[in-house]
Amino acid sequence: MSTIVVTKDNFKDEVVNASEPVLLDFWAAWCGPCRMVSPLVDELAEELSGKIKVGKVNVDEQPELAAQFGVMSIPTLAVLKNGEVVKKSIGAKPKSAIKDMLGL
Repeated sequence: MSTIVVTKDNFKDEVVNASEPVLLDFWAAWCGPCRMVSPLVDELAEELSGKIKVGKVNVDEQPELAAQFGVMSIPTLAVLKNGEVVKKSIGAKPKSAIKDMLGL
């Protein structure tokens, strides 16, 4: 499954009501480290399809969601289960570290 663009309008349906854990990638187009993490997140979305849902939140377009999650630096990755944040990571990480966050 590919990544989902998460907005304040689809947040409840895509994230809160998700039956599987959700990895949210908070990013911006101008952010160099975000561009390094993005392909890794895309790969995990494909590899772990059916096990997790992966969403991307553009902080410039969705400042309400960024504020809701207390995102002050990007990239920020958050793992949510039942709509609650269970893990959060700030900064660029290798793929293995992102996978470890997911507990898989």
